[in-house]
Amino acid sequence: MSVNMTLSKRGDYVVRSALCLARAHPSGSHRKIREVVAEMDVPQTFASQILADLVRSGLATSKAGKGGGYLLARPPASITLLEVIEAGEGTLRSERCALGEGPCRWETVCPLHETWTAATLAFREALAKTTLAALVSRDEALEQGRYPTPSDSHRHGGRTVAIEDWVQVEAGHAPVLQRLARAESWLPACLKAGYREAEALRKGIDPSGLPWATGAMPVVSVKDPKTGDGIDLTWEAGSARVPASRFEGVLETRALDTERTEIRLRGRFRPPIPLATDDAKLAERLSRATVRSALRKSAQVLEESS
Repeated sequence: MSVNMTLSKRGDYVVRSALCLARAHPSGSHRKIREVVAEMDVPQTFASQILADLVRSGLATSKAGKGGGYLLARPPASITLLEVIEAGEGTLRSERCALGEGPCRWETVCPLHETWTAATLAFREALAKTTLAALVSRDEALEQGRYPTPSDSHRHGGRTVAIEDWVQVEAGHAPVLQRLARAESWLPACLKAGYREAEALRKGIDPSGLPWATGAMPVVSVKDPKTGDGIDLTWEAGSARVPASRFEGVLETRALDTERTEIRLRGRFRPPIPLATDDAKLAERLSRATVRSALRKSAQVLEESS
């Protein structure tokens, strides 16, 4: 159990997998490994191991064959978060002295022993009071936008990446401006493609890391520019399982000649992988890859429609 109270990757994935099975429980349908992978962003390489953890712990059953897959062994309301986490992490209790090898002035225990034991018990009790049914309720509320964002949420804010990138469009300046004014209708698909390409890059570098792509379509907002030619551009992409990322900036245009236009994007991008972690360099690389890919896709759309 980590001191910073975060789950290991295995603990993360076992909770996601159990949540997927819990959501399917009312229908009585089994979930295939590929469905758990797609719905919960669990890496393919981990999915079978994680689901096997749930089966070994008695929380799920498996069935072979065409109609088979994985099913919760009990109703979600009777399965606690503690049971799920321990299925992946092992028993959540201190197996060694909290102070390591010392210093300790007592012969059998250290001065921190009683306090640390009480804190561990309180942590276990909190997890034991939360059921899978409660998690399903929260998850559905998050998807529907009905769940309020906690003031201490770890998935918002944080450092951002400064973005400045540009592409050349084989189209005149006037038609490009006209098309950009309607960017809310076509730009989300370009951005989604950008996130998808960056996710493929991420999987090649860090297959078991946090997901970058989201199944939801990015939400785009465009406004008339305060100065110059172009648009003030904002977009946000994320889901209940993929931390939200956001861009705020300006998409400027410049006529190169009668048949070529440069579009330049400047602003700040908040990646879905927090920059405060050890993944900072990877997050910056993926941020720029997302924008570069989205700009290339946008150029194609602008050229095809002009």
